[in-house]
This record gives sequence, C-alpha cells and structure tokens, in this order.
Amino acid sequence: MLISIALLVGAIAVFLVARWVGVGGSSKAGPRVVVAASIVDAGMPLAANNLRVLQWPSQTAPQGGFDSPEKVVGRVARQSLVPGEPILESRLAPVNVKGGLSATLEPGKRAITVRVNDVIGVAGFALPGSYVDVLVSARDARNEPFSKIVLDRVKVLAVAQETAADPAKPKVVNAVTLELTPAESERLDLARSVGSLSLALRNELDRAQLTSAGTRLDDLMHETAHAAGSDLKAAATPAAAGTRSAPAARQAPSGVEEYRGIQRGIGSEL
Repeated sequence: MLISIALLVGAIAVFLVARWVGVGGSSKAGPRVVVAASIVDAGMPLAANNLRVLQWPSQTAPQGGFDSPEKVVGRVARQSLVPGEPILESRLAPVNVKGGLSATLEPGKRAITVRVNDVIGVAGFALPGSYVDVLVSARDARNEPFSKIVLDRVKVLAVAQETAADPAKPKVVNAVTLELTPAESERLDLARSVGSLSLALRNELDRAQLTSAGTRLDDLMHETAHAAGSDLKAAATPAAAGTRSAPAARQAPSGVEEYRGIQRGIGSEL
C-alpha cells in the first residue's frame, strides 16, 4: 500500500515538473535592449565601450529603446546616463548632431551664462538639471532699491564648465549656464546689466507660474513696521486683560475744601 502511494506521488511530481519545463520552454524570450555600461555625461557621444545588451522581460520592455549597439554608437547623450539605464531615443540628441553643450538644448532654446557668487548661487546646490528662479536686485529711476523675480523655473545646464555634478558634493562656482527661450535671454541680459542677479533653487516638480510685482524698500519697511506693531499690540492685550481697571476718581465738589481742627467745610460754607 505504501509503495503504491509513493509511486503515485512520484508520478504526480514528474508530471508537474514536465509541465513546468514545457511551459517555460515554449515562452518567448524578451527583447534585446541596449543599456549604458558606464556613466555617460550629457553632451558626450556614445562609444561601443559605453554600451551593452541585456535580455529584457517582454512585459516591461522600454518604449523607444534599441536592440543593437551599432544603432546608437556616435549618438550624443542629451541627458546624463547611468549604468544599466536603457538607451532611449528621447535621451539622445538628433542624428548627426555633434557633441557638446549645444546637443543638450531643447529645440528653440538658448544657453546663456551668468555670473553669481557663493551666496546668491545657493551655495553650490544649483546643479546641472536643477531648476531655479532668477532675481535681480537694482535701483529704479528714482534711485530706490528693489528686488524682483525676472525669470521663473529655468533649467540649469552647467555649473562653471561642468554639465554633470555629484548632488552629494555641491560645488561653489561663480558662473552658471541656463537654458532659456530667446525672449527670456533678452530679459536676463537686460537684468544683469542693471543690477546683481541671484538664484532661488526650486523643486523640479513645482511647475507653478509666478506673478510677482517685486518688493521695494518702502514695502519692506512698511511690512516690518506693521509686524512690529502687531507684536506690540498682541503683547499688550493679555496684560490689559489681566489687570482690573482702577475705580474712577471721585468727583470733587465745586469749591475748595478746607479743614479747621475737626470741622470740614466747603468754601464759604465754613
């Protein structure tokens, strides 16, 4: 009896293994996908030693990929690539484009470099690929100081002469290159001719459009005085609430009070 049960269990196990092997063998292999074999900086052309081919699962095959290294050798990376990242058409500059910073520009955009210092350049945290707002600080026609955001959410293409940087190691530089439209380039060129520029780092997912009229010295002083007045009022209110009001002074009768010995009189009534 035990022998029969053992033979039955063995037969079932053999059947299940054979079925699993048959299913696995009949499934189609995933597509070949070209991936980066090493770090490739933006603006650099792809070489054969930068690439390798992986067998990719069919269900997760990337769209716009390549199945042969020969199809991408010589193409220029528009954005930085990391090892194991699939090489996609959207990450590459058009065919026949030469390497360099110009290859990383979006169609219709321009690259312009501006000088900053270690403070107004957000202390080296404005890295390639970051998004910033550009502010100008200057004086108006009445010689009154003002500050205003002249450009919002512009992309940093390079810091100094580097198009790639390590986010864990911020580098203080005195120049950044921004990606702008022609109209934005004109505005930035005018702004830097009338005052000093500063950068405000922003979240790359923040796409909100800014509408700021700027801030002048009168606005700053008015807000400061208003805030100080509010603080003083708030500080005085609890003290006043916790103090019992003094009784009103007793109205003195008309005339002059006089005391003679123990008698009290008022004016001529004495």
